[in-house]
Amino acid sequence: MIKVDRRILKSQEAIKSAFIELISEKEFDKITVKDICKGANVGNRTFYLHYLDKFDLLDKLIEEHIYNLKKLCKPHSGLDFKEANVIWFEYLDNHYLFFSTMLAGKGAFAFRKHFLEFIIEELKNDVEIIKGKNQRFSESVLLNFFGAAIVGVVETYFMKGIPDPPEVVAEQLGMLIERNL
Repeated sequence: MIKVDRRILKSQEAIKSAFIELISEKEFDKITVKDICKGANVGNRTFYLHYLDKFDLLDKLIEEHIYNLKKLCKPHSGLDFKEANVIWFEYLDNHYLFFSTMLAGKGAFAFRKHFLEFIIEELKNDVEIIKGKNQRFSESVLLNFFGAAIVGVVETYFMKGIPDPPEVVAEQLGMLIERNL
């Protein structure tokens, strides 16, 4: 395993934190690398040592969170939807500023697409179209329907449209999925 210098990790975390803070306050297009560096208290050279530009930073942040969600879900693949949703909803809540910005704020539209793809990929093994209540439905239609529904519930939660705690939302969402898949 490659060991990364703690100073590098500290710089990267400062850059990511400053960027998330900025993107929660103003539109992505209006954020400059100079703004990010100022917020992170690092120089431009440090920023460009780790990222090509603000788009690369955004892509890497999105990839990191999607990767963490996949890694989190992998050992729990045997759980029912209700239990599994609670696990990843806790992750979403622990990274509230990032997800609220990406899903409900002035964040990047690209995240929604990646998040939807992640959810659809997670649902793929659980969709039954050969027999049962979803017989004769297109797998693609079912996956997109439930994926969009889940993303919509998560977005609404982050926009404070659902006042319940994350555990309650996760459990109820899991029960709805189980009932209908």
